[in-house]
Amino acid sequence: MGTTVLGELRGAQKSAKGVSLYSRYVNRPAGRHLAAGAYRAGLTPNQVTLISAVFTFCGVAAVALVRPSWPLAAGVWAALFAGFAFDSADGQLARLTGAGGPAGEWLDHVVDCAKMVALHTAVLISFHRFFDLPGAGWLLVPLVFQFAAVLTFCAGLLTEQLKRGRTPSGGAAAAPSRLRAVALLPVDYGVFCLVFLTLGAPALFRTAYAVLAAVHLLFLAAFLAKWFRELSALPRNPA
Repeated sequence: MGTTVLGELRGAQKSAKGVSLYSRYVNRPAGRHLAAGAYRAGLTPNQVTLISAVFTFCGVAAVALVRPSWPLAAGVWAALFAGFAFDSADGQLARLTGAGGPAGEWLDHVVDCAKMVALHTAVLISFHRFFDLPGAGWLLVPLVFQFAAVLTFCAGLLTEQLKRGRTPSGGAAAAPSRLRAVALLPVDYGVFCLVFLTLGAPALFRTAYAVLAAVHLLFLAAFLAKWFRELSALPRNPA
């Protein structure tokens, strides 16, 4: 039974186009096994989404409330990793059971947006409470990172919605680019979660977090230019 469900889940995967190597080879397979377990337990996709939220926000709360240490680093990463895997599982379960719908998709996106806002806010709180910062300007880094992450997320979703019904259908889909999958690693949420493994060394975490924030700003500029060009080339009204 378990093997059959896993096989069906493998056949119900979304395209790997635009997906980083981490999500393709780590998060999606982890989510697949969680989706199979959720299916056997009789859980709904929305319940899996809420489980994802519980894991994620436990990690977020720990970042904001607990002094940085190596045990905290391991615990936060484990909570964020599990939350991200369950975030993949809810969509896979929805495709397997046909139980997905607009409300479920809405809930998934609301949780995704909330976790981005909350996690960077938690880092800001941790910086203020626990870190020996070189200067007050470091408190701006989580705000800048939050801006880049949320704008990328919202602009990407809006682009996807605006392209529906305006892009030609048919023809063979291009094979996912491995080079692009590697290039997208710095902006994969799973890779971002790995940074929290350095919380036991606050100076290292601060540096890694700031570097990743700068990378996200660069990717944001590239994504916005790309999406604007793509939307500008589309017809004004759906065919």
